[in-house]
Amino acid sequence: MPIKQIIKLSNNQGMHIKLSNWGATWLSCVLPVHGQNREVLLGCQSFEQYQQQDAYLGATIGRYANRIANASIDIDGKHYMLAANQGVNQLHGGKIGFDKRLWHIQSQSDQQVTFKLISPDGDQGFPGELNVEVNYQLTDDNQVIILFNATTTKTTPVNLTNHAYFNLDGETSKDILNHRLKVNANYYLPVDANGIPHNDLVSVNMHDMDLRRPKLLFEKLLESQERQITGGYDHAYLLDKTKAIAAELISSDNKVIMNVITTKPSLQVYTGNFLQHTPNRHNGEYGNFAGVALEAQFLPDSPHHASWPQPSCFLHPDQIYRYQTTYQFIVS
Repeated sequence: MPIKQIIKLSNNQGMHIKLSNWGATWLSCVLPVHGQNREVLLGCQSFEQYQQQDAYLGATIGRYANRIANASIDIDGKHYMLAANQGVNQLHGGKIGFDKRLWHIQSQSDQQVTFKLISPDGDQGFPGELNVEVNYQLTDDNQVIILFNATTTKTTPVNLTNHAYFNLDGETSKDILNHRLKVNANYYLPVDANGIPHNDLVSVNMHDMDLRRPKLLFEKLLESQERQITGGYDHAYLLDKTKAIAAELISSDNKVIMNVITTKPSLQVYTGNFLQHTPNRHNGEYGNFAGVALEAQFLPDSPHHASWPQPSCFLHPDQIYRYQTTYQFIVS
């Protein structure tokens, strides 16, 4: 049985990140900024606090990130009931998702680590034994590359992501509302108060949801009807794949830029609307909007929407699930 471990990766620029095999979690991301180290990732003080919090700080999410309506799926004429953990719906893989598992450390070096997990047939209601690998690499040009691989013994939906929350001003600063965010997406998905899609994809021109130019996050944050429903941004954007970069986040002091590059079709933008009372590293608690999560994934509730313009979220036994997301940090 594996034990909880912390792995530190470092590069020749002085940047370092910490990871754990508990939840294949990204614990810390320290970036040198003009001679000072800046922690740009939200995190807890102890494993006990990580196990108590429900914000999924830095965790690997699976078997299916985001929500599945009514915690049920149909595959080849067979109905599967999944573990519901947000009312009648399933969020982030169920009550005991991949974020709550101890992963096996398959390999590690100074700048990379690979975690492995076997999710048994029937896990949280999902069919098929899923073999999962998550590799984190820290490059010498300050990129954190996360590579997800999976295979299955039965057809099953798979949607793996990382749930890191970023505050590029430094995680001790109050919030991310003075950050600017750009997302290269022409469409987003409207959702109800439970985060379940209630419509097809809609143009970002509707309801002031356009992030194609850098926008201050506080700007009309709760004036948009769409954002009132979710208490801020908590929406999936269908990425414009003609653009190399999915998103760009800029600190309020303009010293740090983070680019998100991904092979996934969608990006969930979540401004930490319900982070209040989440334990922080300093014996205190985070407030709402303390960090922003930019989660590369399939659109939420995709198992029920085969017509959406993205690859299928269903993995078949003769396929390999392979997606990559890169967080590139630039100090200016």
